[in-house]
Amino acid sequence: MASEFLLEIGTEEIPSGFIHMALEEMERLFRKELKNQRLGFEDIKTFGTPRRLVLFIDRLSGRQEDIYVEKIGPSKKVAFDNDGNPTGAAIGFAKAQNVSLADLQQVSLSKGDYVAVKKKESGIDTREVLSSILPRLITSIPFPKSMRWGDSPIRFARPIHWILCLFNGDIVPFWVGNIESKDISFGHRFMAPSPFKVLDFNSYIDHLRKAKVIVDPIERKEMIRKEIAEAVAGVSGKVLEDEDLLEEVNFLIEYPTSIVGTFDREFLDLPKEVLIASMRKHQMYFSVIDSSGDLLPYFISVNNTIVKDPEVVVRGNERVLKARLSDAKFFFEEDQKSPLFESVPYLKEIVFQSELGTLYEKVMRLKRLVEYLALEIKPELKETTKRAAFLCKADLTSKMVGEFPNLQGVMGREYAFLSGEDPEVANAIYEHYLPRFAGDSLPRSDMGAFVSIADRIDTIVGCFGVGLIPTGTSDPYALRRQALGVINIILDRRYPICLTKICKRSIEYLNDKISRAPVDVFNEVFEFFRQRFQHHLSAKGFSYDVIDAVLSLNFDDMADAFDRIEALEEMKNQPDFQPLTIAFKRASNIITQSSSAKETRVSLFQHPAENNLWDAYKEIKESVLELILKKNYKEALYILVNLRKPVDDFFDNVMVMAEDEEVRKNRLAMLVKVSDLFLKIGDFSKIVTA
Repeated sequence: MASEFLLEIGTEEIPSGFIHMALEEMERLFRKELKNQRLGFEDIKTFGTPRRLVLFIDRLSGRQEDIYVEKIGPSKKVAFDNDGNPTGAAIGFAKAQNVSLADLQQVSLSKGDYVAVKKKESGIDTREVLSSILPRLITSIPFPKSMRWGDSPIRFARPIHWILCLFNGDIVPFWVGNIESKDISFGHRFMAPSPFKVLDFNSYIDHLRKAKVIVDPIERKEMIRKEIAEAVAGVSGKVLEDEDLLEEVNFLIEYPTSIVGTFDREFLDLPKEVLIASMRKHQMYFSVIDSSGDLLPYFISVNNTIVKDPEVVVRGNERVLKARLSDAKFFFEEDQKSPLFESVPYLKEIVFQSELGTLYEKVMRLKRLVEYLALEIKPELKETTKRAAFLCKADLTSKMVGEFPNLQGVMGREYAFLSGEDPEVANAIYEHYLPRFAGDSLPRSDMGAFVSIADRIDTIVGCFGVGLIPTGTSDPYALRRQALGVINIILDRRYPICLTKICKRSIEYLNDKISRAPVDVFNEVFEFFRQRFQHHLSAKGFSYDVIDAVLSLNFDDMADAFDRIEALEEMKNQPDFQPLTIAFKRASNIITQSSSAKETRVSLFQHPAENNLWDAYKEIKESVLELILKKNYKEALYILVNLRKPVDDFFDNVMVMAEDEEVRKNRLAMLVKVSDLFLKIGDFSKIVTA
């Protein structure tokens, strides 16, 4: 029989959102522990349902690897007398290590010579190791929330009812709380609850399948996908794709079946997002759309049992959904009894953050920040952008968003339309929440982008201003995500935003709220953005040294910095680039030795190489500066490469640090001018060369 290990932790139903992370952590914990315990294996797999967390290890070693350890004893001076005879210290050490004096060896350490013994530690049987470590590993599985249940002394997400644990077909004996490991598992709670004996992994999977449990979440998800697609085929529609809902439903059931229900067409008058949220949040129903993407009056429910009378279940689900949709319709009608702008004063009752004030105060700051952004980039949008900022949080006071928080922005857009606001203003209200997560859409309008940037900058600066700074383990206000959102929008829209100016304005507008020195807040926020920008660029595959070459000089205009990095990254692979970089480093090192070099005088040149470099510099200078002004950095770099040979010749034939002070200053002045051309793109001294 193959050396396989199988562990199943049987529980009460664990919340759907806990399971995926628990399975990942199970695998991580076991991989780490097996390595620490010197136990080899071929593969680890995890499986799970709401009632069981399962781990399978293929070809697990039968015993630990043997190791040789070196035990250090007393120093040589202490262990032996002047005649080389062992002292009591040596005899005691040998006895403690259960070896003879002849087995003692001499080792040289940084602090001197010592006696030591090398001993073989034989590995112990895997079953014995597992019995020892499993109680600790099982109770180490992290959950968002763990508790003690009943009279059990352990904490877990839900009460543990059974533990199945086999190695090579035999039970691995241990206890977790008051639960003893056995070779018994259980089927589906309702359709096949009887216990069954497990011989090995294959028999376990077969028994579970017969007992109406699909333990593999990947297989179960595909069954759900197929089930709902087949169920909706009969109503000439298709399932609205929702991978998050599919993932959640997948960990709510052990054996999926599905039914199709309907709801009154009158509810289709509600915004599409409201219907989807109503079906999704409480009932976990999938929505149905037509070929144009419009909602149809149907829903799909995925059940955990094979339904004996589908009609009864359908009628029950329809009755529940009708009540939910009726509530949503009521909220929608109530919210429309006053125009959206009348809700803004109610933001005074909603605290944004205890030290930073209310959402109303935040909105007032946003109006000032977006005015600055609009005037800098698109002055004609100043008034409409200020209106969008004024209304952007108003829907947070609505009954609909109170019931469905994920509809913030969506309802703001809808209520703005219905209140007669400018459609672009209404759309900006929705877009200012974008991006909501990694890979999410970005604002498509300038107004939406301006309000989104201002909202995030205000939050970041405000939090830094009152000491709510992210740490390695804590970022409660998601400031890293907020900063990345700003970066992505700026790069996407190619905005020439001055980060320094907008941060300082935000600090000014928050002046009565922040409790820390403004200069400290600015420096820390600026460094925070630099780190986020650096990580973003690294994730895109840019070389660290190229990133450093640009960001170490200036990244105030992030769109411009991105262009310079992109150009340098491309040029880095050109054959002349490395020699040119080396030459620049030589020039940079010499320039730092003198700060008094100013003008360059041709009359002081003493070698043709000086004339050649000066002529080459003058020939390309205007073209390079013009290209840099147009932000055409790639072309500028291709021209700068022409300086490679004159620079090399200069250093090969000219002593820069000449004894004659005037000649020395003249040569340094020329190198400063040449270097300054490069420094307009990046600090080439940061580039790694072979």
